[in-house]
Amino acid sequence: MKRIALPKMAVSLFLAVLAAALMISINEVSFNQSMAAAANIEEGQQTRRAINKLLQQVLDAETGQRGFLLTADPRYLEPYNTATAEIDQTLDVLRQQFTPYPDQLAEFGILARHVSSKLAEMDLSVRMRKESNEDAWKFVLTTDIGKEHMDAIREETTKLGAGSVSKMELGHAQIRKTLQLSRIGIATMALAGLLVFYMYLLQTKAVLASDQREQESLQRERDMLESQVRERTADLAKLATHLQNVREDERGHLARELHDELGSLLTAAKLDVARLKSRLADSQPEAAERLAHLTSTLNSGIALARRIVEDLRPSALSHLGLAASLEILAREFAERSGLSITTDIESVDLSGSAQLTVYRLVQESLTNIGKYANASQAEISLHDFDGYITVEVKDNGQGFELESVGPTSHGLAGMSHRVEAAGGRLTVASTEGSGTQILAVLPKTI
Repeated sequence: MKRIALPKMAVSLFLAVLAAALMISINEVSFNQSMAAAANIEEGQQTRRAINKLLQQVLDAETGQRGFLLTADPRYLEPYNTATAEIDQTLDVLRQQFTPYPDQLAEFGILARHVSSKLAEMDLSVRMRKESNEDAWKFVLTTDIGKEHMDAIREETTKLGAGSVSKMELGHAQIRKTLQLSRIGIATMALAGLLVFYMYLLQTKAVLASDQREQESLQRERDMLESQVRERTADLAKLATHLQNVREDERGHLARELHDELGSLLTAAKLDVARLKSRLADSQPEAAERLAHLTSTLNSGIALARRIVEDLRPSALSHLGLAASLEILAREFAERSGLSITTDIESVDLSGSAQLTVYRLVQESLTNIGKYANASQAEISLHDFDGYITVEVKDNGQGFELESVGPTSHGLAGMSHRVEAAGGRLTVASTEGSGTQILAVLPKTI
């Protein structure tokens, strides 16, 4: 599913990049067109202002000229002179604005000629008025030549003004077109963005669904593996328990065989040696001495057989009970190992298998102390509580780090399994140089 989703996501990414590129292109085109349209509008406004200014300047010059002609007052020449001086500047400005446009430049040439003619007509009448040539300036004033020039100037300025207005209208139309294009582009890109987002949501949903299915598949596999591990662990635990029971049965059978067969043979041999010794004691002292040594050897063999039988299957459990058996085990181990062992053992009411579990736990703990602890003292305690008992074995030996105990430590593993099989819990506490504590908590119902 992920292989399918990845190309789809690549398509979505391509569409998103394409939409962004189109949006940038549309915005750039719209911006450039808007700037060009704004420049056209501004140019048209400047042209229109310059045309209106030129017309106003011509009117001001004509007004000043007529005032001077009628009154001969030089003060009227001030606006006339100012206007005529500014007209040339305004014409230069208009000429520069119309230069890029041949058609309008031709119209401007006509306007410029009419303005020049008007200025020449006004200049002529002013000079004749200054020279007091009454008939001449009055004749010029009464003719329609000035009006004709002025009407021509108005007509040309109107045409050029209409051209500037057309340019501004074209700029406005271009801006409206650009805005419309931008609206369409933005709407299109918005729809494309929604489409891409929708595709992304679908792909995300597909990816999440695929991940969910993979998670569920992995969870099922984990559950199956955990179930198999639990089954295998339970089978191994049952097998280990069965092996321990078989081991105990074999040890019991071997103990009975040793007790019944080997014990009987050694005892019979000891009795035969005793009879031979009584008969040969006076006549053959050397033979009697050898028989005495043989009797001692047989006694040692009988004692060894008894100790082996007790290790294999402690008879004290069935005859004396758990508390007495532990006391005997502690005393005999102390005699063999030289350890100082103190006991704090309470009588408890347990089944035969539970008594054997506790006995084997203490026996294995003492064996480990004798082999590895390098201890001088040990403590054994058995306490009875409501519903459970506690068994504790401590020593003052060299201890060990629990992390260093590997899977090959079959002694601790065997104790732990034996206690857990009985429904209890085994705790081992030890640090280097501080001794070891083994504590088991078992229910009374075992």
